[in-house]
Amino acid sequence: MTVSADLFIRFGVALAIGFMIGLQREYAFRAKQQELLAGERTFALMALVGSLAAMIADIFDSPLAFLGIIFLVGIFTAIAYFIDAWRGQVGLTTEIAILITVLIGALCYWDYLALAAALGIITTVLLSVKFETDRLVIALTREDIYAALQFAVISLVILPVLPKESNLPPPFDVLSPFRIWLMVVFISGINFIGYLAIKFVGPERGIGLTGLLGGLVSSTGVTLGFSERSNRDSSLARPFSLAIMISWTVMFARVLVEVGVLNRELLRLVWPPIAAAGVVALLYCVFLHLSQRTTEKDTLEFSNPFDLVAAIKFGLLYALILVAARAAQLYFGDTGVYISSLVSGLADVDAITISLTQLSLEGTVSEVVAAQSIVIATIANTIAKGAIVIIGGASLLKRALLPGMLLVLVTAAVLTYLLV
Repeated sequence: MTVSADLFIRFGVALAIGFMIGLQREYAFRAKQQELLAGERTFALMALVGSLAAMIADIFDSPLAFLGIIFLVGIFTAIAYFIDAWRGQVGLTTEIAILITVLIGALCYWDYLALAAALGIITTVLLSVKFETDRLVIALTREDIYAALQFAVISLVILPVLPKESNLPPPFDVLSPFRIWLMVVFISGINFIGYLAIKFVGPERGIGLTGLLGGLVSSTGVTLGFSERSNRDSSLARPFSLAIMISWTVMFARVLVEVGVLNRELLRLVWPPIAAAGVVALLYCVFLHLSQRTTEKDTLEFSNPFDLVAAIKFGLLYALILVAARAAQLYFGDTGVYISSLVSGLADVDAITISLTQLSLEGTVSEVVAAQSIVIATIANTIAKGAIVIIGGASLLKRALLPGMLLVLVTAAVLTYLLV
């Protein structure tokens, strides 16, 4: 068997991953002032054991050699566990981490370096967040667990069995049960994940993080979720407005990415109004963040965020808008590009953006018309989300958010008018 430079790289990666995991264990035990079972050197050696075990099995062309070495490591780990238990130090975290490190070392030898590095990082993170996860578990209530189970049922049991295609005639052919229920799941998930984030990192940080992550998928969902929550937790209206505005800012960035990936020439026309609106939204996010009262953090209490009824209502509203957008496209045809963009943007800005980008790339629609229509769709989507805030949000949320919305709309509209 020829020893190559690549083989040294695999063993080196295994050594580095084991050292990283061991370093975390060393720090954790030093903080607790407990006797250490395995530190950075031992974990690094364990990763090398895994790589060597895989190499020996490869040389002898027998998996039994690998399994035998893993079995010996398991015996040594079990003995160490019983010794710690006899001393009163009960826990399997370090022992399990040792076994994972050995297997990661084997993955490195088998040239799964990216997977091994990802597993090593995930393992180190899980070992490091013990204090935060313990704090989260203490903060959870029975109602929170029940809400999590409900969410698991609607997302993992109901959603997969729904049909993805619709057999209805136009314009009702857009009513996909799977797509509509997916929005119901998303709304429920936004509320629940936001609730956990709030408990995990605090009110303002948790809400803002939810707005950022939710905006990557559906800024409309974020708007609906926090607008509804603002009626139950009115003292959080300003942080909710920040999360909503963050999600809108992400929406503008997402549109630019979608256009840029598919048609860079069209991006040249689209980016000025979209980017300007995004910058205005970002600046207003900064204003909302700086105007928050830091004293709110210590006095807030939160109710159960899971509200399936509100999510289902949004699903029905979403279905109605889909039908309206489809009908506009059917009745107006190619001459109704602007109207179709306006109506489609009310429901989903991504679908109309990708469609128009592709049509302009094929020459079916001119780049100027496509660019103006995409901006119109983003304006319509922003107006629709503003309507959600006006109809379903608390008064304090409206006062905090609507000035920023008007600034964004005026900026986008003026630059769209100048777009030629």
